[in-house]
Amino acid sequence: MTTYYYILASEQFLTHDEPLDEVLKERLRFYGEQGKEIDFWLVRQPAFLDAPELAAVKAKCPQPAAAVVSTNPQFITWLKLRLEFVLTGEFNAPSDAIPNPLASLTAV
Repeated sequence: MTTYYYILASEQFLTHDEPLDEVLKERLRFYGEQGKEIDFWLVRQPAFLDAPELAAVKAKCPQPAAAVVSTNPQFITWLKLRLEFVLTGEFNAPSDAIPNPLASLTAV
């Protein structure tokens, strides 16, 4: 099982109101230069929010939602500080409630 960390907000906020695209492209460039494997993904309408244990989080977030999911907690903390008006959290997957945490995956 893997621990995934996320920032979550409305899709409008993450993909239109904030320059998230620029941030993720810069991160991809940096990872390429360092030879690092990609450990973050943009997920539109994240299916993991349908898990019973995340119902309260889903209720707090305007829909449709989008998330940046990563296995790197420091990256998510940095994004939280950069974007401010986002929810953060973590979950373990795969599990019975979250079989595929990267469903609705969008290539960054």
